[in-house]
Amino acid sequence: MHAPATTHRRAALALFALTTLACGGALPAAAQTPVLNLYSARHYQTDEALYANFTKTTGIKINRLDGKEDELVERLRNEGTASPADILITVDAARLEVADSLGLFQPVQSKLLDERIPAHLRTPTWAAFSTRARVIVYNKAAIKPAQVQTYADLAAPAMKGQVCMRSGSHPYNLSLGAAIIAHEGEARTEAWARGLVANFARGPKGGDTDQIKAVAAGECGVTISNTYYLARMMRSTKPADQAAMNAVGMVWPNQISWGTHVNVSGAGVLKHAPNKANAVKFMEYLASDEAQAYFANGNNEWPVVKGNVAANPTLAAMGNFKADTLPIGELARTTVVAQKVFDRAGWK
Repeated sequence: MHAPATTHRRAALALFALTTLACGGALPAAAQTPVLNLYSARHYQTDEALYANFTKTTGIKINRLDGKEDELVERLRNEGTASPADILITVDAARLEVADSLGLFQPVQSKLLDERIPAHLRTPTWAAFSTRARVIVYNKAAIKPAQVQTYADLAAPAMKGQVCMRSGSHPYNLSLGAAIIAHEGEARTEAWARGLVANFARGPKGGDTDQIKAVAAGECGVTISNTYYLARMMRSTKPADQAAMNAVGMVWPNQISWGTHVNVSGAGVLKHAPNKANAVKFMEYLASDEAQAYFANGNNEWPVVKGNVAANPTLAAMGNFKADTLPIGELARTTVVAQKVFDRAGWK
């Protein structure tokens, strides 16, 4: 049987998109369609609406290449000055800093970005567009919230055999470690990490959602998770997820000291961007009220723009909290030290 014409058409369009990127990101001159070549390590289906609306609003067509952070960074290094990419967008400040330290970004001059994005959530070469907090999740039947009000509490002797965590080499935990180092010093952070490891109920495995489920099932009493994983389960209609949410509680850590650690999604204009003007427009679009709402409602992340109110009842149900305002660039640069600290502590 012959494949339907629409199937051939889709295959041709997909091949055309890949060829466009490989050949430098430019459409034929006759088409005169402005383009933006985007390398993305954000793997959220809800971002599709974000990109589609940018094209609808500006007329700029997005050619997108999805991949893992390390793969995209290595690709950009190999492409060098011939790279067709205009923008790199990804999650986690440490990953953005790696790209920046390799000289992949260029400075962006934008009054709009300076006005809308708080200074601690941007650097001269990249900016955050959404945030996610790293919170404490506990089993209501096993742990009292008063016992786990700070990250330090998880390393206390009272938590022996109660802690579940994902790998210490994961960027989410490294960024938390970097924040603790910045506030409390390397020695105290290593002592904390050693205490945490001593309290493990089992070896680190799985992602944040797996840790939440383990706490709900009583496999351990407490963990640390990014808020959007919790929000996804809170919004889920699956009976198992609803039961898990009934079994656990959440604490905003460190509210009487430096605040709850937050990490980001962010982007930067690449050094050899062939469509720099369009790239700047995209960065500015990500800071618009419309795009900020997409981040909040689509992936349960907090907008970075002050005063931007997201109509997300799940985020609202989590309540207000004091967030750490450590400059995101400083946080990102300390993750290498955090990895050494965790290695010495045995947090694999």
